[in-house]
Amino acid sequence: MKKEITYLDRNEYNYGPAPEIGEVLKNFDPNKLCFYTRIYDEGKKSILSDYISELYGIPEKQVILGYGGEDILKQVVHCFLAGGTKQKTLLIPKFSWWYYKSIADEVNGRTIFYPLFEEGNTFKYDIQSIRESVEKEKPEMVLMASPNNPTGNSLTKEELHEILSFIPRETVIVIDEAYASFANKDTSYIKPLIEEFPNLLIIRTLSKFYGLPGLRLGFAFMGADLSVFLNYSTKYLGYNRITEEIGVAVFKASDYYQHIADLMAEDRELYMKELNVLDGFKVYKSEANFILVKYPIAMKAKLQEALKAKGLIVKFMNEEDINTHMRITLGTQKQNRLVIDTIKEVMLNSK
Repeated sequence: MKKEITYLDRNEYNYGPAPEIGEVLKNFDPNKLCFYTRIYDEGKKSILSDYISELYGIPEKQVILGYGGEDILKQVVHCFLAGGTKQKTLLIPKFSWWYYKSIADEVNGRTIFYPLFEEGNTFKYDIQSIRESVEKEKPEMVLMASPNNPTGNSLTKEELHEILSFIPRETVIVIDEAYASFANKDTSYIKPLIEEFPNLLIIRTLSKFYGLPGLRLGFAFMGADLSVFLNYSTKYLGYNRITEEIGVAVFKASDYYQHIADLMAEDRELYMKELNVLDGFKVYKSEANFILVKYPIAMKAKLQEALKAKGLIVKFMNEEDINTHMRITLGTQKQNRLVIDTIKEVMLNSK
């Protein structure tokens, strides 16, 4: 009998989708697929971008849609770093998603890392170092992630505003907010930021909080100075019409997803309570659907073996200065309980 594998290494979603999504698929009229969207006749890109515009109070022309948040990231980096004779520069956090640098590499971009520092049970952005890097490197683009993957820390509104204020207007600023809905229910800050900083792009996704990575749907809010990116990213003949309708249904099912986010918050506390008491372990505060755990590196092989034996796949980090850590996606409460018990069993048997 084939062992069931629980994947807790890619920050995917182990709860099922909202019932409303099944209703969309059940009731979708396939005849719609025979025609392009007619909302273009109103000068709009999509029924979904129009819905998001109303939801966030941001003009539809400043709403971007993409094939997942990662597609928008790729497009904006390619748009502003490619071309010309000068090698263009992107600033990114030292501990961050490997994909950021990979995208820049695709267009021969120059990537500079700025530090995050550990403080207590969390990581923080080094704002002064960001300022110094901006002044020294004069980058074409600065990228931040809030919450950041894999460290799980967020920028406060005050910290974010401070950073945005010293970055020159000719520099493109990208904030990856893939996990932001776990950190903060309030989205009212987005519109004022987009208005005050017209060189800003804020990227979100339906892959994390809304648990639909397989849908491949992301969206973003674009400052007025980035209009060249609107032309670069907009799909001339519209978007996938099934995906559009699912997207609208997802936003309408916010209560369902908030309930699951609340369960995940309980389990973040459970990890901290039960693993922090183990010798050599440290669980960092996270505002995302994963936690970062420091463990005794001498126990790596035993932990890997024990977790694998239970069919549990977590991510053991191998990046410099964070290679004694593992990132664990928050699964269901039953799955999280199994991970915790497996780790505790390994440590008990090692004494």
